[in-house]
This record gives sequence, C-alpha cells and structure tokens, in this order.
Amino acid sequence: MYNYRMVQADKLDFVPVASTAEIPPGQRLLLDVGDISLAVFNIAGKYFAIADICSHDGGPLAEGEIDGDVIECPRHGGQFDLASGKATRPPAVEDIPAYPVRVEGDQILVGLPAE
Repeated sequence: MYNYRMVQADKLDFVPVASTAEIPPGQRLLLDVGDISLAVFNIAGKYFAIADICSHDGGPLAEGEIDGDVIECPRHGGQFDLASGKATRPPAVEDIPAYPVRVEGDQILVGLPAE
C-alpha cells in the first residue's frame, strides 16, 4: 500500500470532504470519494485520513478502537498508525494507504492521487 502523505502536493488533488464542525475531536467520518473508501479522524484537533480497508483480510477498519494515533482492526486486532498507514501489530503486516489532510477555513480537504 502507499503512504500518499509522502507525495508532493502538486501530484495530489485536495478534495473537500467535510467541515470541521462535522468531525469534532474524538470523532470520525466514513465516506466514499470516487472508488476510494476513506475514514477521516479528528484526534485532539489533528486530522488523519486512511483507506477504510484492513490489509490483513480486506475488511472494514475505520470502526475499530483508537488508542492515541493507532487504530485497531475490529475483526482480528491488527493495528495501524493513522499518520502513516504503517501496520504496527500482526496479523496485519502490510501497510494501508494514508492521505494528507489540510484544513482551509472550516473545510477539511484530503489529498488524493491526481487522475
């Protein structure tokens, strides 16, 4: 999988996904942008965006428990870093896509690969 947070901004399209009021601290928003299922999180005022798919078995990830900036898959307990998408605990060993997030005014924008 790919950490899009490491891609130059000019190679990404920043797409508005929500207002800051829609994702208060400690909350998450699940949405589809084109064919990408995203989960956007507000962790203590910092926003993260990941693909809503566990690399271990392809199941949904975003409804898992969050501890700091790590999410645990609700199906088998694999863990991923919200900032990088890095798999941090088995059975997950493959990273998941992570996307850069910007806040402009009250809009949350996620950087997706430019088409």
